Amino acid sequence: MSDVMPEAAEMPGAGEPVHPGPVPSAAAVPAVPVPEPGHWGPEPLGVRRTPTGDARIDALLERLADADHLPAEGHPQVYEDVHRGLREALDALDAPPGPAPAPAGPTPSPPYDLRS
Repeated sequence: MSDVMPEAAEMPGAGEPVHPGPVPSAAAVPAVPVPEPGHWGPEPLGVRRTPTGDARIDALLERLADADHLPAEGHPQVYEDVHRGLREALDALDAPPGPAPAPAGPTPSPPYDLRS
């Protein structure tokens, strides 16, 4: 047995016509639904959102429904907005309780009174 591929003419069935099988009748091919005129465009996906109990998070999740009414080009803006809000909510969980810390950096000196 050789490791070399046989020539196409040497392969079994070479030169015989290819028969794909019977052609389906038009009745056997399912019809593709065509929207009525004037109804082209985005359609809601109908994804249900379960409330989390956190008003901020629930508002962000409801914002996702805005993508249902936008063309695909508008989806990234909605997703980025929701993602940013969710990250801020998660970051807030890591923040220590109490007032926000003062910004780091040098403390400004009081102005000097040159009249003395």
